[in-house]
Amino acid sequence: MIQHYFRLLRPADWIKNIFVFAPLFFAHEFFNANKFLIVFYGAVLFSIIASSIYALNDYKDLVADRMHPTKCKRPVASGDITPKAAVTVFVVLAAIGLLAALNLSTDFFVVTAFYFLINIAYCFYLKNIAIIDVYCIAAGFILRVIGGAVLLSIEPTLWIILCVGLLALFLGLAKRRDDFVCAMNEHHRKSMCGYNRNFIDVAIGIVLGALFVFYVIYTTQPANVADLGTAHFYVTAPLVLLGILRYLQLTLVEEKSASPTQLLCSDHFLFAIVVSWVVVSGLLIYQ
Repeated sequence: MIQHYFRLLRPADWIKNIFVFAPLFFAHEFFNANKFLIVFYGAVLFSIIASSIYALNDYKDLVADRMHPTKCKRPVASGDITPKAAVTVFVVLAAIGLLAALNLSTDFFVVTAFYFLINIAYCFYLKNIAIIDVYCIAAGFILRVIGGAVLLSIEPTLWIILCVGLLALFLGLAKRRDDFVCAMNEHHRKSMCGYNRNFIDVAIGIVLGALFVFYVIYTTQPANVADLGTAHFYVTAPLVLLGILRYLQLTLVEEKSASPTQLLCSDHFLFAIVVSWVVVSGLLIYQ
C-alpha cells in the first residue's frame, strides 16, 4: 500500500525542483552551508506542493487516464488508491507545504501560493487550451527560480528568467510531442486538437534556437560577466548547442518516444553533456 502512495507523489519528478538551486549556484553561494540548507528546504517544500498537485491531477484525470496506454498504470487510475484517498493526500500535502512556506518566508509563501494556484487552474482548465498549457508549465519553472532567489534575498537576472523560461517551454512542447508519438487522441487531452507534429517540431526548433541565442548573450554581456565572476563562461555555449542537437537527433532521427527527463536518464550521451555543463560551469564560477 505504501508504494502506491509513493508512486502517487511521483518522486521522479522532484528533480524539476533543482531549478530552485539556480540562483544559489550562480550567486557563488552553493558551498555556503547555511544558504544551501535554506534553499534545500525550499526545494523540499516545492516538491511537497508539487506532489499535492500530482495527487489532485490523478483524481481529476481518473477517467481519461484509464484510456491512456501508460497513464492507466497510475495508482488512482489502476484502482490501487481510491479517489477519496487521492483528494485527502492533496489536501494534507498542500496544507503542509503552504503553511511551511509561510513559516519560512512571507515572500516565499507568495511565490509558492502563486505556483499552487497556477497548477490548480492548469489541472481544471488551462491544460485544455493549446499553447497556454505549455506556458503554464514554463511559469512553474520560472517560479521555482524566483523562489530560490527570494530565499537568498537576491533578484534573479532577466537573462536567467528568459533562459529558464525558454528551456521550460521546450520541456512543455517536448512533452506534447511525446503525446503525439504515443498516439494520444484529443479525448484524453483537449489541447491536443490545437497541435500537430509539424507545428510542435517547428515550435521546438524556434524555442531552442532562441534559447541558444539568449544563452550566448547572457554569457557575454558585461553586467553578467561581472556577476558570474568570469569572462570565459561563453565556453559552455558549445555544450548547450551540443545538448540541443543531441536531443533533436534522438527525437527527429532516431524517433525516440520519451519525455525530456526520461531521455536524459536513458541516453548516456545526453546525460554526459549535461554533467559536463555542470562541471565546466562550476569550475568557471568557483575558480
